[in-house]
Amino acid sequence: MDVQNIKIEDAVEKINLLYKLSQERELTKEEKELQGKLRKRYLENVRRNFKSQLDGIEPKNGKKG
Repeated sequence: MDVQNIKIEDAVEKINLLYKLSQERELTKEEKELQGKLRKRYLENVRRNFKSQLDGIEPKNGKKG
């Protein structure tokens, strides 16, 4: 699975699926690796979006009071 090109919605769905599966049984080595890669991809996306939002904020000049 190409984790870097997967849509975030699909990554979240797969992360949740692997989590539910891990509650039923031990994940295989490959499943654990995929889970880690998907989580990393998801967090990279969250950080990128958060940084983008912060970059769009214009500071106010002036003081209250």
